[in-house]
Amino acid sequence: MHLHRLSIQQEYTLTLEAITQAVLILILGVAIITSNALIIATIINFRGPTEVINCYLLSLACVDLLCGLVIVPLSVYPALNGSWIYGELACRFVGYLEVTLWSITVYTFMWISVDRYLAVRKPLRYETVQTKTRCQCWMAFTWISSAMLCCPPLLGYSEPIFDKEAYICKLDWGNMAAYSATLAILVLGPSVISIVHNYGYIFIMMRRLKSGAPIHDKEYATALAENLANPSHLMSFALVFSFWVSWAPFITVRIYELIFDTPIDIPMLHFAIVWLGVMNSFWKILIMMSMSPQFRLHLRVFCLTICCKTKGRLQAELIGLDPDD
Repeated sequence: MHLHRLSIQQEYTLTLEAITQAVLILILGVAIITSNALIIATIINFRGPTEVINCYLLSLACVDLLCGLVIVPLSVYPALNGSWIYGELACRFVGYLEVTLWSITVYTFMWISVDRYLAVRKPLRYETVQTKTRCQCWMAFTWISSAMLCCPPLLGYSEPIFDKEAYICKLDWGNMAAYSATLAILVLGPSVISIVHNYGYIFIMMRRLKSGAPIHDKEYATALAENLANPSHLMSFALVFSFWVSWAPFITVRIYELIFDTPIDIPMLHFAIVWLGVMNSFWKILIMMSMSPQFRLHLRVFCLTICCKTKGRLQAELIGLDPDD
C-alpha cells in the first residue's frame, strides 16, 4: 500500500511539473507575441521623423514575433506528454528556423553597433552616410543571407532531434562538424568583433568628452556632444548585452559538454537555460520603454490613436507633426 501511494505521488509530481512547464512556455509565448506586435505596430504607426535605428529594431521585433508565433507554441503540448507529435518535417523546419532567426538577430546587433559607431565617428555626415533606404537594404540582405547560410540542414544533411528536457526541436549539428564550425565563424566572428570594437569606441569617446579632453574642431565637438547625448547608444547596448546575458548560460553549458564530452544530466537545468535564452525575445520591449524616450513617445501616440482618433491627432499636432501626412 505504501509503495502504491508513493507511485501515485510520484506520478502526480511529474504531471504537475509538466503542467507547470507547459504553462510557463505558454505564458512566455503570449508575452513574446504581444510585446513584439506592439513594438512593430508602434514603429509603423508613427508618421513623423524617426531615427534610422528603428529599421533595425523593427527587424529584431519581426524575428522575435516569428519565434513567438512558430517556435514557442509548438513546445506547449510536447511539454505535457514529453514527445514531439508534429512530424519530422515540422521538427526539421523548427530547428532550421531557430538557427536562422538567431543568426539574423546576431547580424542585426552587428549592424546596430555599426550604425551607432558611424553616428559617433562621423556626427557631421551621419545622416548622409546612414540613410533609411540603405539600412533597409542591409536588413533585406541579412534576412536572405542568413536563410541561405542555414539551409543545408533543412535539405536533409542533418537529422532533427527533439530535446526531451527543453521540449524543443533542434538540428544535429554534430553530424556536420565542419559546416557547423564554418557557420559559427561566419555568424559570430564579424558580429562579435564589430560589437566589441564599435561600442568600445563609443564608450571611450563618452569618457573623453566627460573628462573634458580637448577637441580642436569645435563644430565636430558640438555635433559629437549632441550625438553622444542620444539615449539610443545606451539603449542599443542594453539590447545587445541582454541578448548575450540571456544566452550565456546555454552557451556555457554547451561548451562544457563539448570540451569534456560529458552531458550534464539535470533536466531542469537544460529546460531553464534554453527558455531563458528564448525569454530574450520579451526583454526588448522593457528595455526600449525604460531607456528610449523616443519609443515612449511613439507608444503614447499609438495608444492615443487606438483609443481615440481625435486625441491621436491632437498628440501628433502637439509634437509638431502633420496628422494627415
